[in-house]
Amino acid sequence: MTHPFLDLAPLSADRFASIEDRVARLLGTEQDVVIMQGEALLPLEGAIRSASGPGTTALNVITGPYGQTFGNWLRDCGATVIDLPVPFHTAVTADRVRQAFAEHPEIDFVSLVHAEAATGNTNPVAEIGEVIREHGALFYLDAVASIAAEPVLPDAWGVDLCVIGAQKAMGGPAGVSAVSVSERAWARMAANPRAPRRSYLSLLDWKERWIDGGRTALLHAPAQLEMLALEACVERIEADGLDAVMARHAAAAAATRAGVRALGGGLEPYVHEASEAAPVATTLRVPSGVVASELVARALAADPSLPLAAGGGALAKEMIRVNHYGVDATRSAVRACLGALGSALGEQGLDVDVQGALRAVESAWR
Repeated sequence: MTHPFLDLAPLSADRFASIEDRVARLLGTEQDVVIMQGEALLPLEGAIRSASGPGTTALNVITGPYGQTFGNWLRDCGATVIDLPVPFHTAVTADRVRQAFAEHPEIDFVSLVHAEAATGNTNPVAEIGEVIREHGALFYLDAVASIAAEPVLPDAWGVDLCVIGAQKAMGGPAGVSAVSVSERAWARMAANPRAPRRSYLSLLDWKERWIDGGRTALLHAPAQLEMLALEACVERIEADGLDAVMARHAAAAAATRAGVRALGGGLEPYVHEASEAAPVATTLRVPSGVVASELVARALAADPSLPLAAGGGALAKEMIRVNHYGVDATRSAVRACLGALGSALGEQGLDVDVQGALRAVESAWR
């Protein structure tokens, strides 16, 4: 008895390399792209540990929890870290990055999250990239939540290490991820005596044993199902067109914000300015006296499949996430989420206009 998920022919090096090439085309990059066999935290940590050390002075922009994590990794590597915290309801500006360089001209590494799905903000990477290029620092970007929801252009923006994952807007698997690496970044890693070697975190192992070897022999047995799922989701994006996929995410975000404002009940967008709100997910602030996690539990009671979640950690009391990404970047998902939230607010005695919210969704969807 055979099973289509289990009894598969081995994934060849040629097939693996062809999937890497398709991911590179998705990113529009001429840089090397390495597909790593784990969730995106693998290349995110591996890239920091490979490219930083005691001689590094890093500007770490914090617009959400992942920025905090990057700072911890950098310190663990021995780097001098200059944190640039930004309120989670907004985005960092290029001027603030420029000011940081003026105050600390020794900065030679910048870590930034493009879109923070956890807080719902997105940062102006193109403008920030210009500032970083002016000062010659290495640019590390977490684009896991932004890829396929908004433009991600590592070459045009001067990004040296761009990490992506497929589990959000791409609508793909969580078990594999990818990083594009510039020649400058490879050189920084090669010169770093603390860069991981003979390690699952090692990017240099992939460079020396896979890329420099002509991509003919894999380092280890690949995560076959996840690789095939990644190939399938890239094929789907290619068939739909990347612009169309991004447009769906932008429409979902605009419709969610419009619907929430029409819904009332004290619910409002957590990120104040629409221009600073991530298209991958919309975060909402609950009214005073309402606990976000409890409201989400009420909303999910009727339909547990809705893409709703409370914020993480301390944000669980005040923030709700509408995760309208991937297969949920649809008008129907947005309508269902707002309807469920409206019903849950109504059960708590708050005045809501569910029909008005649904009309606003239809009007705002473009």
